[in-house]
Amino acid sequence: MFFSLAIAIMLATGVSAQVSDPLREYTISAPGINATFIPYGARLTSLYVNDKNGEPQDVVLGFDNAEDYVRNDETVHTYFGPIVGRYANRIKNGTFTVQGVTSNIPKNDNMGHDTLHGGKIGYDQRNWTVVSANTTSITFSLLDQAFEGFPGNIITFATYTVSAGPTWTSRLVSIPLDEPTPIMLANHVYWNLGAFVSPAGSTILNHTLHMPYANRYIEIDNIEVPTGAIGTVNGTFLDFTSPKQIGQDIESATNNCGFNCTGYDNAFILDRPRYSAPEATDLSMLTLISNDTGIQLDIYTNQQSLQIYTCDNTNGTIPVKQSQQHAENTTYVEKYGCIVIETQQWIDGVNHPEWGQDQYQIYTVDSEPAVVYARHDFSIVE
Repeated sequence: MFFSLAIAIMLATGVSAQVSDPLREYTISAPGINATFIPYGARLTSLYVNDKNGEPQDVVLGFDNAEDYVRNDETVHTYFGPIVGRYANRIKNGTFTVQGVTSNIPKNDNMGHDTLHGGKIGYDQRNWTVVSANTTSITFSLLDQAFEGFPGNIITFATYTVSAGPTWTSRLVSIPLDEPTPIMLANHVYWNLGAFVSPAGSTILNHTLHMPYANRYIEIDNIEVPTGAIGTVNGTFLDFTSPKQIGQDIESATNNCGFNCTGYDNAFILDRPRYSAPEATDLSMLTLISNDTGIQLDIYTNQQSLQIYTCDNTNGTIPVKQSQQHAENTTYVEKYGCIVIETQQWIDGVNHPEWGQDQYQIYTVDSEPAVVYARHDFSIVE
């Protein structure tokens, strides 16, 4: 029944599903940009933009062989480049209640204390269907039939587009098919705008980060689960409301990304100015710059939070892709070798009704769909 409904939705949009190898590569391109995806996790595996010398650089981390994504997920589970869901980030105790119905989701994080990125087999390990593909855009779909114990069935369409600018745009649209359910998806891309072109570019510590509207953040405990408290960044190492290098205060960020961890792994709340709107996409919410390559990234999103993770736990065991091997010896992903930027709603908001997040996280058959929009604009800083 639900599969038939999903097909009906796709037919109504004038497209047809293409059943294919989940590890097959699809490349889309536009002037100054090209990106490659695989259906496994609707995953971004490479993204090339030109540096200040006009040379194309691959600015996202991953693997050369698509099979390695599967192997990685079966072992250390790094989440290189996929969509995470049905509920991104952490859920305290792996449980929540929606309209009086309590759900229990597999607790796959912190030795069974909470749920991370949708459970043991989240959207990142699902084989998505290619609905439509052309030279500049690709759309995937996934029919979630109550995966991992989440209530109800939903269908999600993920459309990725590249355009002159250069720009990469991600649109994730999720439609509940029966029961009320929390939905919070995110792209989980590991960035290094320095593209490992030099020893300094092997980390993101000299990247400049600016989040002008990230005045507040969600406080967490020592296993990175929200406590319910909301903090202010002013005067702390978490303050990126003015541009600063990521490495400037990172050594002060002790126990900030979990117990005995130094670095950033925080949900920053986006407080847009009064002339904008809570879900407006008119302003850049984040700017990231590499001085090594001159590549600048600006992110525009309708989401109200950014989760920033500075690869605090990478340990030099995973080599970077061949496209990023610029040294005589093999380059590996070291600690702080990358940064993940998740555009999403407030982490674990489903368990904190006092935050007023329900309208952005709980969806029903008669509500608007859940939409995650993120536009990535690239430019050059001389």
